[in-house]
Amino acid sequence: MVCPKDNHLLSSELATSFSIGPVSIRNRVVLAPMSGVTDLPFRQLALRYGAGLVVTEMVASRELVQDTAESWARLKSAGLKPHMVQLAGREAHWMAEAARIAAGNGADIIDINMGCPAKKVIGGYSGSALMRDPDHALSLIEATVGAVDIPVTLKMRLGWDENSINAPLIARRAEEAGIQLVTIHGRTRMQFYEGRADWDAIRAVRDVVSIPLVANGDVETPEDAREILRRSGADAVMIGRGCQGRPWHAGVLAGHRAPGRHEIVEIALEHYQMMLDFYGEAVGIRHARKHLAWYLDRHAPATTGADKAKIMTSKDSREVAASFHAALQAGADLAPCVQEAA
Repeated sequence: MVCPKDNHLLSSELATSFSIGPVSIRNRVVLAPMSGVTDLPFRQLALRYGAGLVVTEMVASRELVQDTAESWARLKSAGLKPHMVQLAGREAHWMAEAARIAAGNGADIIDINMGCPAKKVIGGYSGSALMRDPDHALSLIEATVGAVDIPVTLKMRLGWDENSINAPLIARRAEEAGIQLVTIHGRTRMQFYEGRADWDAIRAVRDVVSIPLVANGDVETPEDAREILRRSGADAVMIGRGCQGRPWHAGVLAGHRAPGRHEIVEIALEHYQMMLDFYGEAVGIRHARKHLAWYLDRHAPATTGADKAKIMTSKDSREVAASFHAALQAGADLAPCVQEAA
């Protein structure tokens, strides 16, 4: 749990603005795109509470062109600005067409996914699998950049494995092809999310590109954010899993006030309702479960297994809301007041 605190970081480097081409970003803390997590309700909350930039869930390029309902749901912005859409794919044609569709539907920035380590993504030769064939990856980059007039960015890992650390090579070639920002997760694909991200290794990319660089991996606290910038030489920081169960946390890293214990309860309940409104009740209940579990783990860890099971299995949205509220409220009443690291 956290207590309200003063906005003590607003003069820091993290709180200053920067630009991606002509698009101004209000601070240097970016919410990572996370499939199944950073849907529209989550992004709305993150921006409200101070994230500098948010990115959609990964949108499969071919599915978007083929007009699937899921791809369009992931594309929605509801007026969020800037609207950054992440596209994934393995074929230049589909990436270019999807980029045109995204730009035509309000995207301000297109991000190319070359970092996802999930088996179902790399099994289709997308995501981080593209790092195994830089020439093919560059063909996708060139097609996407050439298809739109808005900035195109790139997110990737250090390499496929420790024997193929090629992020600096790809980043340099990507800049030459027109990429306007690159994000590096400080792990290889084969590391998945194991071990610790190598923040120092990201500096090799800084040494070969002049475009903005974003560093990603294992950022939890404001100290982490400042340290990853120092060690990597990056211009901005991206936080992903550290925001699960606390969509306000990117803003906290940028210097905004952390919510108090009872404000957290209000935010969590609003988040739940936003998901019901966005997906509809039946689907919304299922999609919300992982988020409710993260809130409970972070803010009401003493919740009993029986109470948690009731929240996770009920198909009655009102029953879920009441049980979730009670568990969070008990956690707020019992938890000591702890300042977030600063």
